[in-house]
Amino acid sequence: MAKQKTENTEKQILDAAENIFQTKGMSGARMQEIADKAGINKAMLHYYYRSKQSLFEAVFKKAFSLLAPQLDAILNDDSSIEDKITNFTHNYITFISKHPYIPNFIIQELNRNPGFIEKIQENSSFPSLDKFNAQVEKEVEAGILKPTDGKQLFIHILSLNIFPFVATPLVKAFVGLNSREFEEMMERRKTEVAAFIINSIKK
Repeated sequence: MAKQKTENTEKQILDAAENIFQTKGMSGARMQEIADKAGINKAMLHYYYRSKQSLFEAVFKKAFSLLAPQLDAILNDDSSIEDKITNFTHNYITFISKHPYIPNFIIQELNRNPGFIEKIQENSSFPSLDKFNAQVEKEVEAGILKPTDGKQLFIHILSLNIFPFVATPLVKAFVGLNSREFEEMMERRKTEVAAFIINSIKK
């Protein structure tokens, strides 16, 4: 019973923290507000997580543990590169739309603490590019794709998917979008980004 109660309390904390971090960001979030949202007192919150940073990392790891296996499965299944690009883009944008704090958090942490990437890589489902790179090379040799480097291609995929979420206020300002219109544009990008990349590499 005690173990179950501990797990339930931790879930309440992580769910509450994710909600606050999504709406207010790392700097705007307050531990008291998270405690209130979780239905516990601040002392109890500090018992589980000593600092806002450690809580943020726990929320991130929880979310990343859901995303990483999806992306790894896509990169390492037996589908074509075209299908991989389509599925990766759709899954990534869908997931990040629900967890928009993740890209900025990673960038902030890497700037503050370059060793943070090692924490991410500890996840057993951290995506591997070995099969993807080999498959790109094989499809180039078969004449399906234009001469393309797998690593460069993956960076293109990441860049086009990540940037709008990292620079959301800038994108909104340049393109002239409100929040609803931005969400609608991200929904369209699930197919438009994939089509753009595929058209650039397909023979």
